[in-house]
Amino acid sequence: MEQKPTQKLGLAELVEFFDEIFPQLRDEMVIEEVGPMRARLRMPVDASHLRPGGTVSGPAMFTLADCTFYAATLAMIGREPLTVTVSVSINFLRKPARRDLIGEARILKLGKRLSVGDVTLYSEGDDRPVAHAVMTYAIPPPDLG
Repeated sequence: MEQKPTQKLGLAELVEFFDEIFPQLRDEMVIEEVGPMRARLRMPVDASHLRPGGTVSGPAMFTLADCTFYAATLAMIGREPLTVTVSVSINFLRKPARRDLIGEARILKLGKRLSVGDVTLYSEGDDRPVAHAVMTYAIPPPDLG
C-alpha cells in the first residue's frame, strides 16, 4: 500500500518561510490556507497589476499561480527553497474583475523529485475561474538543500 505524504509546514511556518526567502512578496501575496496537498493564496490587485483595458495582466496571474503551487509544494516537503518550476501551461479563461485574485492549488502527484498539480485562479466573489495552470516543480535532492 502506498504511503500518503504528510504535511510538513503549517500556515504560520509557511508564511514565516516565505517572508524569509521572498520578502519582496510580503505585500504582494497573502497565504490564506494550506492543507495536505493544497494551498490558497490571495493577490490584492492594484494598478501595478493591470494592463491596458483595465484587466489584470497575464504576468500577474502567472505570478499568483506560480506562488500558490510553490506554497502547496513547500507545505508538503518542508523548507526546500531550491524547489523550482520546471513546467507550466496556463489557460486564460475570462477577463478577471478588478478585485483581489484568489489562487487555489492542489497537488495531484507528489514524488521524491517532482510535484505535479494545478492551480485555478478566481476573482474574489466569483466562482467562475479566470485562469487554470498545470504545474510541475522539481524538488532538489537532499544533498542540495
